[in-house]
Amino acid sequence: MPEITWEDPFCAEGNNCFRIGTDPHGNAYIAIAGQEDHYLTDTREALRTLIRDIKSGKADHLL
Repeated sequence: MPEITWEDPFCAEGNNCFRIGTDPHGNAYIAIAGQEDHYLTDTREALRTLIRDIKSGKADHLL
């Protein structure tokens, strides 16, 4: 398993909590808190783009 440093969980009321992590090799990870062994992974740049797109409203239609 990669050497992942997980951030504190991001939680909404009554919903699952998500965790974001990184490793020393430039990879980023997203998992449900408590299920970190089942993660999605991509580059840190891909994670940066995802976060910027969400912040700019490109995912608002999912709310």
